[in-house]
Amino acid sequence: MDKGFQILEQILKATTSRHKILASNIANVDTPGYKAKETSFKEVLTNQSMALKQTSTQHISGTNLSKEGGGMVAVDRPSSEDGNNVALDMELAKMTENALLYQAGVTLLTKKFQIYKTVIKGN
Repeated sequence: MDKGFQILEQILKATTSRHKILASNIANVDTPGYKAKETSFKEVLTNQSMALKQTSTQHISGTNLSKEGGGMVAVDRPSSEDGNNVALDMELAKMTENALLYQAGVTLLTKKFQIYKTVIKGN
């Protein structure tokens, strides 16, 4: 498979994973004691799929470094009186940024398919 498709797939998976985390933060904005969670896009993208491939019996065998959950960590920010530290405006801004990144990935994937379609048709 084309390496570009694999990278775009990882971008879409990473942004989808981050969207779930941000949506959970927003859903728990009024939950006492809830701590907002975050993960960096770079970390999620890196951890999506890093299985090492052994192409020769003389190579050292690889291990699958893939992680589910993408390294989710609690956000370090001041809490309100009820112990909740979700800042709705910040979470909405992050969700907007993440949605733009997802849309960019979809647009690039669409363009890549159009290129292959043009090549196959021979136009």
